[in-house]
Amino acid sequence: MEQNKIITIRPKESFISKQQLPNFEGISAQSAGTKHLCMHLVIIPPGGKAVAHYHNGYETTIYIIKGRAETKYGDNLEKSSINEAGDFLFIPPNVPHQPINLSETEEVVAVVARNDPNEQESVVIYQPQDP
Repeated sequence: MEQNKIITIRPKESFISKQQLPNFEGISAQSAGTKHLCMHLVIIPPGGKAVAHYHNGYETTIYIIKGRAETKYGDNLEKSSINEAGDFLFIPPNVPHQPINLSETEEVVAVVARNDPNEQESVVIYQPQDP
């Protein structure tokens, strides 16, 4: 890709991520030639949740545009954070987490950014241990 050029991405279709959620590809190494970050739009359908996972070596930030979600996180997903539209979240590298839509009627829409230019390559599915 040409340096010193602004790149515009207008996603038309979603794809299902490793986390099993609809994503709209935004900025990444593949779409815009980034070297150190990615940003995309994720949708959690009503009553839906992601597969528990972590991002191996990468930080994640999230801004919730619409809806209300609980994010279970930590070893065995024993901790919880409840967030709603207007909230920013920071997830450190390698922290297992699982976002869950708290509504049965409204989707959660969020912008996700990570310091990983290859959005899906660092995703590792996490299996909590039985107590």
